[in-house]
Parts: sequence; structure tokens; C-alpha cells
Amino acid sequence: MAAPAAPLLTVEHLTMRFGGLVAIDDLSFSARRGDITAVIGPNGAGKTTVFNCVTGFYKPTSGCMVLSPGERSDPAIAQLTASGRGWRAARAGELFLLERMRDFQIARRAKVARTFQNIRLFPGMTVLENLIVAQHNALMRASGWTILGLFGAPGYRKAERVAVERAKYWLDRVALIDRADDPAGDLPYGAQRRLEIARAMCTEPQLLCLDEPAAGLNPRESADLKALLTSIKTEHATSILLIEHDMSVVMEISDHVVVLDYGQKISDGTPDAVRNDPKVVAAYLGVEDEEVEQVEAEIAR
Repeated sequence: MAAPAAPLLTVEHLTMRFGGLVAIDDLSFSARRGDITAVIGPNGAGKTTVFNCVTGFYKPTSGCMVLSPGERSDPAIAQLTASGRGWRAARAGELFLLERMRDFQIARRAKVARTFQNIRLFPGMTVLENLIVAQHNALMRASGWTILGLFGAPGYRKAERVAVERAKYWLDRVALIDRADDPAGDLPYGAQRRLEIARAMCTEPQLLCLDEPAAGLNPRESADLKALLTSIKTEHATSILLIEHDMSVVMEISDHVVVLDYGQKISDGTPDAVRNDPKVVAAYLGVEDEEVEQVEAEIAR
């Protein structure tokens, strides 16, 4: 039997307080490299707060979050970036202590990307431009912070071509290449969801954090989303941290599920183990703690 993959993200004793409100209470879990890890729970359980801590939007009250990227190769992108233009792996043994980093450092150095519950595209830009702007770090470096770009230096033109190639690659992957020149705001809702994921992938993340990507999708769109996320994991060596209320998505594509309720972890394991955990069933049914035994007895029948 192959050994389980090493953790990519390790969260230890994470606590987040807002005044007297404890949104996250001593949470610990790990997301393994190459896995899709889902964080689920009833509304108000603290799922998005976890994402905001991991991506640097919030500084946690206490606890630590360690990203250990190691080496990675992405064969599907390699053909576009064969000249050393693609993702450069972190040095062996390098660790990122996310709780000590600013949000832009987490995105740029630790290679963590995210999407949001509410779509945050640039609606007045074209579909293609939305993906190019996601690559601004590489383009700004190549431009010498505007001067070289202003004069069309060869290094900047090369970086610009690479950015366009990568953007077109992801538009093709999410079936939006024919809409490349349309304003992003003109896309239907499901297409905008796919475009957000493509934009995040243009940053070539090590960890992709998706906040309810299936929200508002119809069954066909949800099926397409599941296929897309599975391909991102298997073909691009990208680990995924997923918040989702659609249990058909969670249970079909996740390798690992963490369940929160009122900011505390109540279950942690495989989708099958979590699905049959009485505490999880009780949390989703909204029963009190003393009723968990009754729920467990009903499951056992």
C-alpha cells in the first residue's frame, strides 16, 4: 500500500475571535498534497473565516498555518512554459508560515489562490483581460515596474506573450475561448463561476481555495464543475481546499472532509466516514448535543 501523501497545509490550534465572538475555536486539520479537501458545515460554522485566515484576509487570534510546498511539476502546463517561463517550485524544505504573511505575499510567494462566494470578476474587462490581469506580478516584474513595458522591451513582450498563452489555455479548459473578447459581465452565471476558477489557475497556485464554487449552478453545470476540479487535481498537481454546501459535489470529488459546527471541528475523515458520523448528521439536522445519541440510534436501525 502506498504511503499517504504528505500534508501541504497544516493548520494547528487556529482560533479567531471578533470581540466576544469566537468564530473559530482551536481548529486543527491538514490538507494533503494532491488531495481535494472539503471544509463543510451548517451556515455560520466558520468555514469562510478559515479561508480568510489561510489566505491572509484575517490575522488569526492564535494558532499557526504552515504551507510546505516542496517540489512540483505540472505536465499539462509544461508545453506552454518549456523555456523556464512557468511555475518555479519552492526550494526543498521551504516552509511558509501563513499567519505571519500579508495576503499578497501568500498569493505571490506561497502560491495560494482563492475564489469567493460572491463573484468578483472585472465585469467591464473582456474575458481574456480578466485572466491576463491575474498575472500582473510576472508582467510588472518583466516591465521593470512600467518603464520597460512602456518602451516595449523584449523581456516584457515575451512575458506578455506567455501571459496571453496561459490565459488562452485556461479559457479553452473552461470552454470560454469563444467568448474571449466579450465583457466578463455579459457571461451567464455558470460561465462566470468557471472564469473565476480559470483566473485563479492563471496564477499557477500550489493550493487553490474555492469558496462555494457550485453555488447557484444547475445539475449540468455542477457536473461540469466536478470534472473541471478533478482535472485540476490530477493533471495540474494542484491541491484544492473547498467550501461547499452541495453535498453531491463534496462527496463525489473530495478525498478528505473536515466538518465544522459553531467554529469547532466535529468530524474529520473520508467522505464515507463523515457521511455516517452521527455528530455530522445531528449538526445538519440542528439537534441539541443531548439528542446525538438518539440520532445515532436512528442511523443504527
